[in-house]
Amino acid sequence: MSMSTARSFLSEACYGEQELDANSALMELDKGLRSVKLGEQCEAVVLFPKLFQKYPFPILINSAFLKLADIFRLGNNFLRLCVLKVTQQSEKHLEKILNVDEFVKRVFSVIHSNDPVARAITLRMLGSLASIIPDRKNAHHSIRQSLDSHDNVEVEAAIFAAASFSAQSKDFAVGICNKVSEMIQGLDTPVELKLKLIPMLQHMHHDAGLASSSRELLQHLVNSYPSTPMVIVTLHTFTQLAASSLIDIPKQLQLLLQYLKDDPRKAVKRLAINDLKLLAKKAPHLWIRENTQTLCECALTSPYNSLKLGMLSVLATLSGTIAIKQYFNNLTGGSSISPRLTDLVKLAQECCYHSNLAVAAHGVIVLSNIAISCPEKDIVQLEQDTVLGVESLLMLCSQDSSPSAQATLKTALTSLVKLLKSRPHLSQSAVEFLLGQLHLSCDSSRVLMCHALAAIATHLPVLGEGMLGDLVDLYRGASHSSTDKQQELLVSLATVIFVASQSSLSAEVKTVIKQQLENVANGWTVYRIARQASRMGCHEFSSELYQSLRTRVASEHFYFWLNSLKEFSQAEQCLSPVEDGNYSGAMSAIAEALRSYQKGIASLTAASTPLSPLTFQCEFIKLRIDTLQALSQLICTCNSLKTSPPPAIATTIALTSGNDLQRCGRIAMQMKVCMDEFRSLAARYADLHQSSFDADYATLRNVELQQQSCLLVSHAIEALILDPQAASFQEYGNLGSVQTESEYERRMMSVFSRVLEEVEGLTQKHPPVSHLHTGCLCGAVIALLKVPLSFQRYFFQKLQSTSIKLALSPSPRTPSEPIPVQSSQQLTLKVEGVVQHGSTPGLFRKIQSVCLNVTSVLQSKTGPDYKVPLDTKTNEIEQQVEPHNDYFSIQFLLNFSILGTHTVTVEASVVDESGIEWKTGPKTTVSVKSLEDPYSQQLRHQQQQGATQPATQRGAYARF
Repeated sequence: MSMSTARSFLSEACYGEQELDANSALMELDKGLRSVKLGEQCEAVVLFPKLFQKYPFPILINSAFLKLADIFRLGNNFLRLCVLKVTQQSEKHLEKILNVDEFVKRVFSVIHSNDPVARAITLRMLGSLASIIPDRKNAHHSIRQSLDSHDNVEVEAAIFAAASFSAQSKDFAVGICNKVSEMIQGLDTPVELKLKLIPMLQHMHHDAGLASSSRELLQHLVNSYPSTPMVIVTLHTFTQLAASSLIDIPKQLQLLLQYLKDDPRKAVKRLAINDLKLLAKKAPHLWIRENTQTLCECALTSPYNSLKLGMLSVLATLSGTIAIKQYFNNLTGGSSISPRLTDLVKLAQECCYHSNLAVAAHGVIVLSNIAISCPEKDIVQLEQDTVLGVESLLMLCSQDSSPSAQATLKTALTSLVKLLKSRPHLSQSAVEFLLGQLHLSCDSSRVLMCHALAAIATHLPVLGEGMLGDLVDLYRGASHSSTDKQQELLVSLATVIFVASQSSLSAEVKTVIKQQLENVANGWTVYRIARQASRMGCHEFSSELYQSLRTRVASEHFYFWLNSLKEFSQAEQCLSPVEDGNYSGAMSAIAEALRSYQKGIASLTAASTPLSPLTFQCEFIKLRIDTLQALSQLICTCNSLKTSPPPAIATTIALTSGNDLQRCGRIAMQMKVCMDEFRSLAARYADLHQSSFDADYATLRNVELQQQSCLLVSHAIEALILDPQAASFQEYGNLGSVQTESEYERRMMSVFSRVLEEVEGLTQKHPPVSHLHTGCLCGAVIALLKVPLSFQRYFFQKLQSTSIKLALSPSPRTPSEPIPVQSSQQLTLKVEGVVQHGSTPGLFRKIQSVCLNVTSVLQSKTGPDYKVPLDTKTNEIEQQVEPHNDYFSIQFLLNFSILGTHTVTVEASVVDESGIEWKTGPKTTVSVKSLEDPYSQQLRHQQQQGATQPATQRGAYARF
C-alpha cells in the first residue's frame, strides 16, 4: 500500500482546508502497519511522531501505542528498533497512555526471547518507559538479570535501562547501588564496562545515605584508577551527583580546583573547567573567595590559551553573580589591598589585550562586570582600564569580518552598553569613539556598532543630537551594492537616526534616506525601515514608505496590511501640528485623524485571515479610535462651560438639593459621563494587556502607558470638578523616579508628572468650576496628543506563540446535539488540554499553571415551573492545574437538578512564573440536557393519577 494518503493526512492544513480527522489518520497508518511489505510497515511506524504532534490527546495516543506494542511483539528486530526510536522521540506523550499495563505486557513479552538483540532492544524500550513504570518489579528484575549477561549488546542496554530507572525510582536506585558497586570494583569487569557503569552513580541522590555511599565509592575510584578516561568519567559523575544532592558542592569545588591545579593532563584540566562552569551556573553563591582566587592563580600561570579561555569563561559566569561581591567584600574586610591589585583584576586586564580574540572578549566581560559591581574604592581607575580594554578590542575586531572577530565584537559592545548603563558619565567619550570607528569598519561590524549606538541613545537621549551629523554623512555614502550586509546596514543606520532624532526628522535627513532606498534597497528593507519609523514615532516618513510599498506586494492581504499601516501613520501625523491653547485646532486634528483611522481599521480587517486573525492589532486600533473620540468629547465638554455656564440660581439649587455638584450646572453631569468613559477605556486596555501573553515587554509597557493616560484623565476630571476633597495624589507621587526604557515612555511619564502637578496646584487654590479647571483639562488632552504614538514590535511581529487546545469528555456525537444527563445524577466533565508552542517557547514568559473556569447557565426549562434557589440554576467552579510535558487533565462535578437545557462554558487562562494571570483562552461551550430519571417520573405520574381519581368520584355522586 502506498503511504502517500497517510502522509497527506499528517501534513499541515493549508488556508481554507478542513482539519482532517484523527481517527482517519490513525486508520491510514494502521493499514501500513498491517501491510505485508516491511518497508511500508517501517514507513508507517516512523510517521507516528507526526501523528502525536498533530493530535496530542490521550484517546488517540493510547490506541496508537497499543498498535506499536503489537508491532514490537510480533515484528522483527528492525521494526522493534523503529518502535523504540518512535517511543524515545515521543517521550512527552508517554504519560497519556491509558492502558499502561496492557502496553507494558505486550512489550515485556519479548524479554523472554532467545535472541539477545531482541532482549537488548526490549531493555532499552523499558528504559525509555521508566517515567511511567518506575516501580514495576518485573522490569527491575529483568534489568538486574541482564546485567549479568555474557552478551555485550544486552549488558549495555541493561546499563541504559538501569540508569533510566535509577533516575525515576528510589527503590530501584537503592536496590541496584550495591550490585553496580560490586561490578565496578570487580576485577573480572572490563574497564570499558566500568566506564559505562560509573555514570549510573550520578542518579543515586534520592536520600543522603545513598548519595554519601556513592560519593565514597567515586572517591575510592578516583584514587585507585588514575588513568585519564577513568578520572574524567569519575570526576564528571562526581560533579553531577554533587549538583543534584547540593550539600556536597563546596567539597566538589575543592576537588575540581585541586585537579585543575595539580594534574598535568590537559584532558583532565578541560573536564575540571567544564564542571566548574556547570557549578558556577548552578550555585554561584557557594563559591567562597578562596575558590575564585585559586581559579585566578591557575589562569595566570597557565601557558595554554584553550585552558585559559575555559577558566576565563568560568570567571565570566561568576563575575555576573553574587560570587564577585563575596570576592571583594571578603577582601576589603580582611586587608587594605586595592581592588586593582587583586589577581582577578590583574588577570582580566592582562587578558583584555591578549592575542587570542576569544580570551580578550572574556577578559573584557570580567573587567566590565567588576567595574559595575566593584566597591567604590579606586573605581575611577578601574573604569578607565575597562573602557581602554573595550576600545582596543573594538579597534582590533571592527575591520575583520570573520565570524570569530564578529562574535568578539558583539561581546565587547554588549559589555560596553552594560557598563554605560550603570556608569552614564562615560557615555560621551564612548559614543565619540564609536562614531569615529564607524567610518573605518567593515559592513558587518557597522551593523553591530549601530545596534550599540541605538541602545546608548535610547537610555541617554541627550547624546542623540550629537550623533546625527556623523550618522547622516555615513548614510549618504553607506551603500553601493545590494548585498545582504548592505541591506542590514541601511536598516541599522536608519534605526539609530530615528532614535537620535527623537521622532522629529528634518527634511535633509528624509531626503538622504529616501535617495539611498531608491538606489539600492529592496522592498523588505524599505518595510523594515518603515516599521522602525513607526516604532520611533516618525509617522510622516513611515507613511510615505508604506505608500510606496503598497503596490509592490503579491497578495491582496499584504496590500491591505500595508494600506492600513499607511492610514494609521497618516492619522498620527494629523495629530503632530497640535499646539497648546488651540482647542479648535486640536478637535479638527482629532477629526482628521479619526477619518484616517476608520479607513485603516477597514483595511486591517480585510488583511486578516483565519491563520492570521490580527486580533491584537484590531483591538489596539479600536481602543486608539475610542480614546481619541473620548479626548475630543472632553474638549467639547470643557467648551460647554463657555456656551452654557451654570445658571445664577445654581448655588441655591445645590444648597436646596444637598448635591454640591449642582453649583457647576450641566457640565458636572457631562464630566461624569466623560470620566466613566475614560475608566471604561482603561479597563479595556487592561483586558488587552491581560490577553497578550505572547507580547514582548516593550509592547506591554506601551499598552500600560495608554491605560495610565486614560486613568490620569479620569483622575484629573474627578480631582478638578467632581470630587476635589476625596482626590488623592499620593499613589502618583513616584512617577518621576520610574526608570524609563524608551523615548516614548520618557515623554509620556513627563506629561503625567506635569499634568498631575497642575491638577494638584489648582485643586488647592481654586474651587470648581472655572475656566482654569477646564483649561487644565484641555491642556492635559493636548499634552497627550503631542506625544507621537509608538507602534511596538508585537503590532508587527510575534516572536513567541503559545496556544491551548481543549478537549471535553463526554462530548456530543454532533455539535448541535446536547449531552443527556439525569437530574438526580451529577455529570463528571473531564477537561483535557495541550499547550502548543511556536519556534521559540518561553522567550518572554512561561506557563506555570493553567486556570480552568467552568460555568453553566440554564437556557430553557422543560419541567414544572417551581421556584428553585438561584444557586441550583448555575454551576461555577474554578481549578488550577500544572501542565506536565505540555499536557494537563482535570475533572469537574456538575449538578443539573433543574430539568431543561443548560449551556456549559469552559474557559482557560494561564498563570506565568510570576503568578500573573493571562486571559489567553480558549473558550469552549457544550450543551447539556437534564432529563427526569424514571423513578421520579413514575412518582410524578402516580401523584397526578391520585389527584384526578377523587375528582372523578365527586362528579359521579353529583349526578345522583
